[in-house]
Amino acid sequence: MPEVEAGSLLEHAIFYRELLAEQKEILRHKWSESEKAGQDIGFENALVNWVVHHRARWRKERRQRVREMAADEI
Repeated sequence: MPEVEAGSLLEHAIFYRELLAEQKEILRHKWSESEKAGQDIGFENALVNWVVHHRARWRKERRQRVREMAADEI
């Protein structure tokens, strides 16, 4: 089995946390849009809609919050 560097593990852990955070937002979006539509819009439709209309802003705001939290720790 190949050895895994600590930095690689940290990078994968960060990637995984970001993936989970995005999934949570997509599920919130799915619920909200399904309520508006009066029916379940499905995960794929919610995913595409969220990526097209909300992902860039969400990522920008998330990066800003992370920077602010890091600055508070200093």
